Amino acid sequence: MGLLTEGINEVIATTDCNAAPMGIINRSGSLHMVLFRGSHTARNIARDRSVVANFIFDPVLYVRTAFDDLPDEDFVREEIDGRTIYRLRDVEAWAAFAADVERSSDEAIIFRLIPFHEEVLGLRLHPVNRGFSSIVDATVHATRYVRNRDPWLGRLIEHHSGLARKCGGPREWEALELLHQYIDDRTGE
Repeated sequence: MGLLTEGINEVIATTDCNAAPMGIINRSGSLHMVLFRGSHTARNIARDRSVVANFIFDPVLYVRTAFDDLPDEDFVREEIDGRTIYRLRDVEAWAAFAADVERSSDEAIIFRLIPFHEEVLGLRLHPVNRGFSSIVDATVHATRYVRNRDPWLGRLIEHHSGLARKCGGPREWEALELLHQYIDDRTGE
């Protein structure tokens, strides 16, 4: 399976009409995901024993899926080798994985992933954009910040917000505005 590179690959993971930004860890060809216990995505992956990595480069979608559910029409149902999986409609590529719990703690579940299908629908060149990367980082920090309001996470969000403003374009700025709305709505700040 050639879509994942060494390190942590940021994707939009989908399960049964559920989408969330996730990192797939690729270390020497061994694939894993670490999910917080109690999330919809963790429950769905444990139940269905599969997950789909959607390769899409829309910063607004990363923010939306971190905090909200997408409408059912944003998903495509696929039958692959007798398995029903759900992917996002507007992706450049996607890969489906079998998922087994490798380790579990009170806070997190580590899933081992085994690829069983991938499809490239239409790749585009994506030059490195620090604004897009900063939206992804700010979103990761924000999902934790709204739970515990750690001031250090707040500073990281502001740091990445500044980079998104400086290095991003209109879509990153829209994503940033949306991210701050979600933070304000969930923290009352």
